Amino acid sequence: MDGHARGSRRETPRDVVRFYLLDHRTVVGKTIDIALLGLNLLFVGVFVAETSPLSASVQSTLWSVEAAVSIVFLAEYLLRLYGARDRTAELFNVYSFVDLLAILPTLAVLVLPVSSVAANIGFLRVIRVVRVLRFYRFTRDEEFFFGTVSVGTLRVMKLLLTVLTLFFVAAGMFYSFEHRVNPDIGSFGDAFYFVVVALSTVGFGDIVPVTEAGRWVTVAAILAGVILIPWQASKIVKEWGHRDKVNVTCQNCGLAYHDADASHCKSCGHVIYQEYDSRE
Repeated sequence: MDGHARGSRRETPRDVVRFYLLDHRTVVGKTIDIALLGLNLLFVGVFVAETSPLSASVQSTLWSVEAAVSIVFLAEYLLRLYGARDRTAELFNVYSFVDLLAILPTLAVLVLPVSSVAANIGFLRVIRVVRVLRFYRFTRDEEFFFGTVSVGTLRVMKLLLTVLTLFFVAAGMFYSFEHRVNPDIGSFGDAFYFVVVALSTVGFGDIVPVTEAGRWVTVAAILAGVILIPWQASKIVKEWGHRDKVNVTCQNCGLAYHDADASHCKSCGHVIYQEYDSRE
């Protein structure tokens, strides 16, 4: 929606909210994106910091920061629902589900009669690790608040984010199950170290899981790494291998990627120029 299109009809508050939450080009849109990215980094950083042995005053300050950021994210979640063209689709969108799940433990402490300590134990702590998935919102398309990137660059970013997310979620879950009974797991950093060593198949053996849940988290993380990382990497290789071609699939034989000036499929000879015309 450019300035001309926006000025050609009367805008509703929903239109304005939807535009600026999706916009990456205007000053306001970029500011919102940068602010949300910064808050996401802070949100994840607070989770990591809270696993370290800190004084009561520092823990209280971190909790206040987490609560404040959660309220901002709740407002963002509600605004996205309000501005969406199809609110039902937005409600069940995977990004919306992750957004709500990431702040649910903190909101539960604020709303329900439980202490902030409860948010750091058991099931609630496991849920809190999914907050890192919020970063995937910034890789939905090639447009970002800092400009436009190529499809290949976007895929590389997604691969790196997938690896970091896998490490972070696995480490968070491993820490949640192990830190109370495993003397080698004193902070999130210890759990992250173990996960990196385990997934890289180095296996020094200086840290080992002692709980059944910890072992299953390790197994699940290794299997996820074996599946997700090659899957994302194959997309990058495929994209780079067809850098000078157009991603059009032949309707007859299914061959993808053809020369930009091709009018027929190089495999079966089926006419494909109609597909190119439809992209103009």
